[in-house]
Amino acid sequence: MRHRLKDVAERAGVSVKTVSNVVNGYPHVRPDTRAKVEEALAALDYRPNLSARNLRLGRTGVIALAVPELGLPYFAELARHVVDAAARHDWTVLIDQTNGSAEQERMVAQGIRDHLIDGVIFSPLALTAADLSAASGRAPMVLLGERVHHGPADHVAIDNVAAARDMTAHLIALGRRRIAAIGAQHTAEGVTARLRLSGYTAALTDAGLPVSDSLIAPASAWHRTDGAAAMRSLLAARPDAVFCFNDTLALGALRALHEAGLRVPGDVAVAGFDGIEDGRFSVPTLTTIAPDKERLAQVAVDLLAARLAGPDGAPPQERLVAYELRRGESA
Repeated sequence: MRHRLKDVAERAGVSVKTVSNVVNGYPHVRPDTRAKVEEALAALDYRPNLSARNLRLGRTGVIALAVPELGLPYFAELARHVVDAAARHDWTVLIDQTNGSAEQERMVAQGIRDHLIDGVIFSPLALTAADLSAASGRAPMVLLGERVHHGPADHVAIDNVAAARDMTAHLIALGRRRIAAIGAQHTAEGVTARLRLSGYTAALTDAGLPVSDSLIAPASAWHRTDGAAAMRSLLAARPDAVFCFNDTLALGALRALHEAGLRVPGDVAVAGFDGIEDGRFSVPTLTTIAPDKERLAQVAVDLLAARLAGPDGAPPQERLVAYELRRGESA
């Protein structure tokens, strides 16, 4: 039998309103009263009627997460953390893959469809801040990634320049002097690549090392095949280390070095970026920059919750989350 608020109130000896306040997290309830209500909730195994609650609030209980590509492990792992964080709010997460398409991203910015979602966490590639302002729908939005800073919505990111600088400095500290980079992009969408390239070049300059175009390999996509192809193209330049702008590029680079008969890290040290689970099981294990994906997801969900609960018109927030340089066997 499904118990009602009235049943809980009778067991706890309080009003239905008091039980409702406890269930909905209202802070101004006396501790002894809250304890009695929580004991009654547990005893009766009370489960709130989320459909009724959302109907009262004019909400669906569904948020969206829109990312460029679920085939990249970073976004798949991030999605898992968003789902976990959203569950604490009793939200369901609709996950959308945009493929970096401007048309698909515009639909996301407009709120997917009217009345389908309450809010969206969105990592755009194609749309600019101006595009997002023009397309913004009724649903609150939290932005991820590097395409839009100081835009029309709250934004959560890591410091890509500092992280790339730290990793390159780590390779320099190992005694490497011909450090290659894989993943350069010069398109409008390649903001993340440019930030990581900036950190890489800054660290070389700090150490008095030259920045050589022959050691910088572009990659139009950041997949394993692109990393392998870029690594093969760099072999003639004889690098003694390579910093890949994501971990899947690094996994491809590891394969190309193995095929070329080169030892990692003996001949070439390899480092990546993203801290994906696959890197813990590669041979050798991958040295990487590991953003705190769990924290990133939690901050994004909390910002969305605050927008849904708070008054309109508060200025957008820019939030940075931490990262760590995680040492593996590859560098």
